[in-house]
Amino acid sequence: MAMDDPADTGESYATLALFQPPTAHKDLFADALARALGKIESLVPKFGLRNPRMGIQGTLAYEFCTDDEWVASFWTGQLWLAYALTGNERLKNSARARRPYFRRVLENPAWHDHDLGFLFLLSCVADFKLTGDKDARAMALRAADFLAARWRQPMPFVMCWNPMLRDEPKFRERKTRTLNIDSLQGMSLLYWAHRETGQPSFREIANMHNETAIRHLVRDDFSSFHAVEFNPATGAAIKGYTHQGLNDGSCWSRGQAWAIHGLAQSFLNTGIAVYRDTAARMADYVSERLPDDGVPLWDYDLPEDRRAFRDSSAGAVTAAGVYALAQGFESGPEVGKYTELGDRILSGLVRHCDIAGIDGAEGLLKEGAAFVELGRADNLLPYGDYYYLEALMRAVGHTEFFW
Repeated sequence: MAMDDPADTGESYATLALFQPPTAHKDLFADALARALGKIESLVPKFGLRNPRMGIQGTLAYEFCTDDEWVASFWTGQLWLAYALTGNERLKNSARARRPYFRRVLENPAWHDHDLGFLFLLSCVADFKLTGDKDARAMALRAADFLAARWRQPMPFVMCWNPMLRDEPKFRERKTRTLNIDSLQGMSLLYWAHRETGQPSFREIANMHNETAIRHLVRDDFSSFHAVEFNPATGAAIKGYTHQGLNDGSCWSRGQAWAIHGLAQSFLNTGIAVYRDTAARMADYVSERLPDDGVPLWDYDLPEDRRAFRDSSAGAVTAAGVYALAQGFESGPEVGKYTELGDRILSGLVRHCDIAGIDGAEGLLKEGAAFVELGRADNLLPYGDYYYLEALMRAVGHTEFFW
């Protein structure tokens, strides 16, 4: 008999204290989830083996990834989530047909950066968790090895970015000594690898990375820097700065979202309270600065003279993250508090940004802000779509994901 069988304790299923969000089965979210699943299934033959990269400006259509794209796993992740809900073998086959791309990633070290977490959690870890596929497990463990190996002593974090010829020279020069906030999402790959192998270094490196991020990326008011530059000779922090936010002192909304989701998941992986509590205070910061419609603007410090582009992707990541945060509290007033915040953001996305019901639309959300300072606003974004699907699933009670 399984150890978690109610008969072991004499409890009935009706009295077991299982986590269930107060919003479970809300019609608004259940209906949106059904639309999203229908859209994903309809796009399988249209996308084929291609992975969406970014919306074509002024349309509801996607351009597609070439090699070495950090966003390549977000459509795959949507396919695996949809398969988990429906059991539709076509979705599984479409997700698995992308495996050669991820094998090429492993074979090309020049493509490796912190995005190994995004790439392999939503592809190979997802496959292994849902199907038990051993090849997927082996590939994900190899990716975890590569990610852990990006720790460069004495800097207390996993190296995030690689310098690229297209980068502005100053940014290119500082990239190898920068910790960015996006990377908090990737630590779940290391925690998963620790559980699978028992190798302590995976967990220790992830904890070091998270603790450094909390110390240096999170400000006293629980806003955040996008990035922090370090001295590679001493490992000491030099200064915080932004790459995609408004300015070095502002709070880029998707960066704040990456931290909330990443730290909430790190708590669920480790039980380390400071991860959950920091994510909670960062969520409180967001709650006080949301527009009335619940959808974040692309930066929380926009002056009145700047065009107020929404970032639906920041909203989707934040909503999924605060639902995970509510799950981490298990009971008490925090569960209701953070579920209500997730509801507020997700309701705004459903009402104002959802395009799943539009014939011909190739995604789930409009008004994503990829990189506003480069003119990339009001886009379809595959990560916005993935996290929107995840948030909808969390809102109706699902708690098992690939992180």
